[in-house]
Amino acid sequence: MEPQQILFLTILTATLALFISEKLRVDVVAMLALLALTLTGILGPRDALSGFSSEPAIIVAAVFVLSSGLSATGITDRIGAGIARAAGGSEWRTIAVVMPATAALAAFSHHLMVTAMMLPILMRLAREQKLATSRLLMPMSLAASLGTTLTLVSAPAFLLANDLLKRDGQPSLDIFAITPIGVALVLLGTVYMLLGRWLVPKRSGESPQPDYLRLERYYTELVVEADSPWIGKTRQAFDDTFGERLQVVDWLRHGTRRRHQYDDSQFVAGDVLLVRASPDEIASIKDEPGLALHAVAKYGENPADGHQPELLGEEQLVQAVVAPHSEFAGRSVASIDFLRNLGVVVVGLWRKEGWLHGELSEMPLQEGDLLVLWGRQYNFEQLAEHHGFLMLMPFGARKKTRSRAPLALLIMAGAIAAAATELLSPQIAFLTGAIAMVLTRCVGVEQAYREIDVRIFVMIAGVIPLGIAMERTGTAAMFADFLLRHASHWSPLTLLLVMFGAAAMLTQILSDAATTVLLCPIALALADGLGLPPVPFVVCTAMGAVASFLTPIGHHGNLLILNPGQYTFGDFLRVGAPLTALIAIVTAWIARWMWLGGPLLPAMAG
Repeated sequence: MEPQQILFLTILTATLALFISEKLRVDVVAMLALLALTLTGILGPRDALSGFSSEPAIIVAAVFVLSSGLSATGITDRIGAGIARAAGGSEWRTIAVVMPATAALAAFSHHLMVTAMMLPILMRLAREQKLATSRLLMPMSLAASLGTTLTLVSAPAFLLANDLLKRDGQPSLDIFAITPIGVALVLLGTVYMLLGRWLVPKRSGESPQPDYLRLERYYTELVVEADSPWIGKTRQAFDDTFGERLQVVDWLRHGTRRRHQYDDSQFVAGDVLLVRASPDEIASIKDEPGLALHAVAKYGENPADGHQPELLGEEQLVQAVVAPHSEFAGRSVASIDFLRNLGVVVVGLWRKEGWLHGELSEMPLQEGDLLVLWGRQYNFEQLAEHHGFLMLMPFGARKKTRSRAPLALLIMAGAIAAAATELLSPQIAFLTGAIAMVLTRCVGVEQAYREIDVRIFVMIAGVIPLGIAMERTGTAAMFADFLLRHASHWSPLTLLLVMFGAAAMLTQILSDAATTVLLCPIALALADGLGLPPVPFVVCTAMGAVASFLTPIGHHGNLLILNPGQYTFGDFLRVGAPLTALIAIVTAWIARWMWLGGPLLPAMAG
């Protein structure tokens, strides 16, 4: 073993130890490894920093922005709600609908975002349909991870694998090169969970957050403005347009509740609708043509101090709890005159029990009521000291620019088409799409930056030099030679399974990106020693890093559902071990058929 190989293995061992111990963040560890490779002379500055300008890092950052554009325009919410409606009320139908749909969403997005989006939807569905939450969340998380095998751009591991192939002088893979394998794995996973859902324990599951932090619906009032396009339109048209987003509870005209509220009744200017809405919808009302928050329109535009009001988007929404024995209890919002006395406006209300009717401002407050307040920051600082409120909390809402949803879909489709047809290189196609999302205001530039997971970007840039160093020092060839000496008589299918299995085990303690960077150089050297095309060996290695479900720590999406589903470590092992074995066989078999000329059907093997 040469001195540089010993030095590299020492750095690699220290890096792996830090990754496993989690004493430092993964991006910090990756940067330390990069510096170590540079300071020891194993790599020059150009190679050490090449990861920051690499195709995988750029595509990952761009995909985060594209995904945030779909989320900010309400597309993902609409799709998620549609999935929930199609799922119906039975367990098997829910699994059969949710898994393929979730996988399709994850094909062009980040699986963590998809998992986080589907989590509250499925928990609400489980409560309403009296289903076991644990039976739904694990299949959903599994499908989100399997969906990343449908395209080359949906997981950093595949981007890194493709980058290593190009560095080795091999032709680049297109974004749908692995789709046949991905489709087979999604179908396999869906059938497996339908037939083997008895492996998943039946537990109701609970949200790890307190009730106040996971409220899904508030009461708020909307006013039909003077120039509103809703004037002359019917209540049925309103319900058809907004559905469950804005659920009408009551309808007032000239301050009086309408006695007859028929579906064909028409709106007039000044009508006030008491609706139940999610936090996101309350924050997004400003962009709905002809509708406004009633309290803001009534009080916010004409403040008592005579100062010119700021725009709603520049104000803050905060929620406050009415304290026990509060001076506000038993008094109506109007009699308290929040704007004059406290400098804020009440735009929403949540009450633990019962439905509300009538005008929001005339409702007597109760202890424990949660108010959504609109105002300026300095007013909230004063309000925080008021003994009438138990606490002030941020209003967890994201503004949705739903009017730009068609444009966001067009941008996403254009980026995919440009990359798939090779009109543009993948990194330029997706980067162009990300910039278009910002320029067309589908997503704000600040939100776009927030959505980019810098840790993943930096980690990818930092681990790429490890793969380069493994190849440059001859360490990859050394391991491949060792494997060839002991496994040269094995069939290609067996060797593909070995590479998948090695990656599946290593990814339980490392990220899929780090696993791919460390093992793919060995796969390249192994294929070269066998005189076979390297693509199937590299693809099977990356698949093993992405599609192995042995433990809850192997995939971040599993960590999101761990507490809500009340799962144990053994639950994932019991469900995941047989599934991972099946995935390994299917992956290796199709990879051999696609790139090594093997048979597609077992009966044809002779």
